[in-house]
Amino acid sequence: MNEDKKGQIQSVARAIQILECFNQYKELGVSEISKMMELHKSTTFGLICTLKDFNFLEQDKQTGKYKLGNEIFRLGTKVNVDLRSIASPYLDELVDSCHETANLVVRDGDTILYLKKVESPHSMRICTKDGEKIHIYCTAVGKAILAYLEDEEINDIINNTRFVKFTDKTITDRDVFLQQLKKVRQNGYAEDFEEREVGLVCVAAPIFDHHNKPIAGLSVSGPATRMTDKLRAEIAEILHRYTLEISRKLGY
Repeated sequence: MNEDKKGQIQSVARAIQILECFNQYKELGVSEISKMMELHKSTTFGLICTLKDFNFLEQDKQTGKYKLGNEIFRLGTKVNVDLRSIASPYLDELVDSCHETANLVVRDGDTILYLKKVESPHSMRICTKDGEKIHIYCTAVGKAILAYLEDEEINDIINNTRFVKFTDKTITDRDVFLQQLKKVRQNGYAEDFEEREVGLVCVAAPIFDHHNKPIAGLSVSGPATRMTDKLRAEIAEILHRYTLEISRKLGY
């Protein structure tokens, strides 16, 4: 790995290169990283410990291996300027065509984060707000993102999730939830029927980055009384088209 660039600080460059090792691997041990970096184990371990202290890496207690930490996801949401600017016109168009609230959401570890919301013109509105974090399992947009992750990552998230029953319709059974994700992959979009909030129905589709990884999603939310079968089908079709266009603009 080239460390001869003018002004480059070796330890910083090595720390960045360690993070880049996880481009192809979900988890890595100290020996594996040391070999990839062509560094002594003690040097590698010191860098890993520093990254772990600042939450850029986290250690699996069972395997002892390391994976990218939540700070990576948190900072990622702060630099989503391109995503926000690309998606903003589509949010406006969704509200204009569907007359319901449209949301741009990104994944933040085991949660989802609302980046931008455009309100419905109706007086009855949705209580979510920009910057709000919500559990990934009980929303349509969370399920839309989760469904397209690798099976191992899906299982890790589910195993680490404490399923809370927000309403009578919240899915808390693991097998039922996995079937829901399978249905999402088959349909290309997800739905949430009052799973987080009584009376609220949502339709969502995922947005992919240039690595073909789901990083975000668009959703349309509205009261169950207005979100008819016909409207939800129309929304799903529009979302599929818009999220594909956004994904292509992101390099998908």
